[in-house]
Amino acid sequence: MTVEEHLWFYANIKGIPQNRREELVENAIKELNLADHRDKPAGTLSGGNKRKLSVGMAIIGNPPIVLLDEPSAGMDPEARRFMWSVVEKISQRDKKSAVILTTHSMEEAEALSTKMGIMVRGGIFRCFGSS
Repeated sequence: MTVEEHLWFYANIKGIPQNRREELVENAIKELNLADHRDKPAGTLSGGNKRKLSVGMAIIGNPPIVLLDEPSAGMDPEARRFMWSVVEKISQRDKKSAVILTTHSMEEAEALSTKMGIMVRGGIFRCFGSS
């Protein structure tokens, strides 16, 4: 499936009304800077663009909670900053979406988070609060 087909598919799964899907898919493609890749099969994208597509599938329809697992891992510094700006927009847009982000990068956590939890051994929170 192409980038655009993936976004249409997820809009359908999430129950977005047919008359809103085109607008939301176009907005996601534009917001994530995927216009040059819209007709490419997702499997042929670079790792960074695959991550952008994954974020696009997560945010389509403005869900109240967005779960992101290391959205900028493995990206070059410029692409990482772009992804951070996208994540920041998601959490700030109309204050309707909460973003829960997992990351190994303290730099990423400090740049994007208002609250942080530090987990040890995959399940024990050692602390929770501001950076």
